[in-house]
Amino acid sequence: MGLVFGMAHILHCLPDQNDMSSLCTELVEWYAHARRELPWRQPDVTAWQIMVSEFMLQQTPVARVVPIWLDWVARWPTPSATAAASAADVLRAWGKLGYPRRAKRLHECAIAIATELGDQVPDDVEVLLTLPGVGAYTARAVACFAYRQPVPVVDTNVRRVVARAVHGLADAGNPSATRDMADVAALMPNDETAPVFSAALMELGATVCTARSPTCGICPVSVCAWRSAGYPPSTTAPRRAQRYAGTDRQVRGRLLDVLRGSSAPVVRAQLDVVWLTDTAQRDRALDSLLVDGLVEQTADGRFALAGEGD
Repeated sequence: MGLVFGMAHILHCLPDQNDMSSLCTELVEWYAHARRELPWRQPDVTAWQIMVSEFMLQQTPVARVVPIWLDWVARWPTPSATAAASAADVLRAWGKLGYPRRAKRLHECAIAIATELGDQVPDDVEVLLTLPGVGAYTARAVACFAYRQPVPVVDTNVRRVVARAVHGLADAGNPSATRDMADVAALMPNDETAPVFSAALMELGATVCTARSPTCGICPVSVCAWRSAGYPPSTTAPRRAQRYAGTDRQVRGRLLDVLRGSSAPVVRAQLDVVWLTDTAQRDRALDSLLVDGLVEQTADGRFALAGEGD
């Protein structure tokens, strides 16, 4: 009985079509004056440069991405310019963004666009999905933000906003591509404001409807099912913060730092000293960098960034 009542209460809180229309209008108007002035949102930014930002923003805060993105697009403004760079130069330019396999995939993506697509980033989601490193989110983000196509773009922030404003839930729970896409598609306006609405929905989740401390008092959404329901708490266990210190990721980063800082291949002893706490972990991290193609071993047994030991 309690479950039935709970579900009925949530359904009662769901906004109707008029509310959905109001939500679209409110978000588009709010975004016009409240959006962050991020460099990849400038009108003269190309589809390729937007794609670069999407690769960099995966699992990385905006503040860390901005300076590296600015340097990157100044140095390599097109896919062909990026493709012409060495893999080692690309890994160096990636710097401390983390998850360096993204840099390798971005380089591979640039090569594919330069050699197979006439140096033009495609505007079709299905074609974008065939490119190295481009998944469902990135393909739709490029189609929407670079080419203003009315396709749903769903990230963690968007899922949280929809869960709260539409479904009356504190969080979105486990992702479901089919359900999440359908949820956002149902909200999107059928006019030229659709891409702006997508950006606004994402911005709201990033800056106002945040996971831990939402600032509901300044939210532009007048009808929110979560607020109407009295802000019911989450029913799922909170996610544990991802640990970095002492992980293989940290060791890999230390090893890459040595290689980025050297213009020539280094001997094994130069790598060994970066992590003496657990030598087995250090060896495992180095092996994983070799397997991922981020590091290579020269004929004389030294180590270098990919493409630099030839």
